[in-house]
Amino acid sequence: MNGVLERTLGILELLSQQGEGMELAAIADRLNIPRSAVHRLLADLVRLGYVRQARGHGDYLLTTKLVSMGLSYLGNSGIVDIAQPLLNRLAEVSGELARLSVIDGERLTWVARAQGARQGLRYDPDMGSDARLSCSSSGWAWLSTLSDDDALALLARQGLGLPEQFGPNAPPTLQAAMEAVRETRERGYSLTVDTYTLGLSAISAPVRFTGQPAIGVLTIAGPTVRFTTERMQALAPELLSTAQQLAAASGASPFFNLTAGAATSSQVTGRQPIYAP
Repeated sequence: MNGVLERTLGILELLSQQGEGMELAAIADRLNIPRSAVHRLLADLVRLGYVRQARGHGDYLLTTKLVSMGLSYLGNSGIVDIAQPLLNRLAEVSGELARLSVIDGERLTWVARAQGARQGLRYDPDMGSDARLSCSSSGWAWLSTLSDDDALALLARQGLGLPEQFGPNAPPTLQAAMEAVRETRERGYSLTVDTYTLGLSAISAPVRFTGQPAIGVLTIAGPTVRFTTERMQALAPELLSTAQQLAAASGASPFFNLTAGAATSSQVTGRQPIYAP
């Protein structure tokens, strides 16, 4: 990892995955950066308010400054204002977790959710993480809107990850992942059982106008013991209808307008869209 900016961002991204913080030496070893360089960068991040040191001279942790920036951006983008009422209704109808992920470049990031389960088992992950395209319901739904070549290129660049990080039904090869993407394309929505996480089922539909690039993905997810394939299939019409409603309302969001505009412009001019190789 070379360059001050690349190293600084690498530290921030690593710390974002470590809620209890990390020691300087562990950060340096994980990122393969000299400890002296990590010390200088951490000192700058502490001075600027992005990182703090626990117990005076202990582990380094992120402050809430980056979180505040992200929430402020989402608030000003209009994404949550538009999506939340639809997510609330989807959660109420399904009795499970409904959430929205948005497409930004080559990333599919979960940004909003509504919990429909009031008791018993609940699936309630943190927001702000990126989907693993090869084994997540939302990833398959997005990739199904792309050509096979573009979808395969995205999968290859992100990779499959380590098998132990995901569910037992996660596709073991790129070819298996592409087969799931093709089935999703034919069906119009994705279905996953124990692929992203053991004990988790999910159904997802892309948010887009017919023939246009997707701008996001709507997902309903819940425990496999309760959220069966039959239950997911019964909810598919409601999910698809909600995705259409969100697409129709997306014009009120600056974020969605810019995303869709960039993708549409690339189609008109013949340039590659921002998410394609």
